[in-house]
Amino acid sequence: MPKRKVIKINEKKCNGCAKCIPNCPEGAIQIIDKKARLVSDLFCDGLGACIGYCPQGAITIEERDAEPYDERKVMANIVKQGRNVLKAHLLHLKEHGQREYLDTAFDYLKENNIEFSPEESDACLRDQASAHSACPGSKVMRMTRKYAATGKTGKAKEGSALQNWPIQLMLVPVSAPYLMDADLLIAADCVPFAYPDFNKDLLEGKVLLVGCPKLDNLTVYQEKISLILEKNTVRSVTYAHMEVPCCFGLVNLIKSAIIASAKEVPFNEVIIGIKGERLK
Repeated sequence: MPKRKVIKINEKKCNGCAKCIPNCPEGAIQIIDKKARLVSDLFCDGLGACIGYCPQGAITIEERDAEPYDERKVMANIVKQGRNVLKAHLLHLKEHGQREYLDTAFDYLKENNIEFSPEESDACLRDQASAHSACPGSKVMRMTRKYAATGKTGKAKEGSALQNWPIQLMLVPVSAPYLMDADLLIAADCVPFAYPDFNKDLLEGKVLLVGCPKLDNLTVYQEKISLILEKNTVRSVTYAHMEVPCCFGLVNLIKSAIIASAKEVPFNEVIIGIKGERLK
């Protein structure tokens, strides 16, 4: 059973006020014996949307052995709870950039003949090609940039080689047009700060995806990377990370995703030292 992040409820702190329940978009929490309980690991996506609504501070996130999150089982659970709960769940998926789960959710509705109006579908951004998350800054964009730029003085100056947006792995739609025929650079989010030649040496000519192997949900990352490889023709994958142990978790995950895709995708690993030097 894989390790992943799920909520943990401290029964001693919980007073059964139930404020967490309407703020769990997956319907993973119920009041049982006057205490909030996690119904099933299958229903918890580990994002912790409920945490800020607990006045007792009884809910935290922990990483432990847990069954993988299952969007279809979540849908089967929440459709019984009414339209408002269903819509809240779909909006939650949209706001966190979980486009593959959003697709699964709408597929479930279609397969089970559950009507969902065009207005409701539009509100949840079914069309990934033109999708935004709730934040306008997550609009999918492709830019043409080169590392070197010319300033007003006529002298060359250093510039950004970034050519895609968004860059956060959790926010990138698997159908983003810039993923097709791309050389992917998956970077641990400390790398651009530690490595001074990041733009010139690593990023130029590549599509950037950024994440934190220690703090983020690796199970979600694995699913996301697998879908990106499955739905796009990716030319190569480079994973750049720090020398610290927590950054190595994505290495085998990316390799496994490439193998599972049954595609010949070259893989390159770059290791950056905490002093800013390139080690590999």
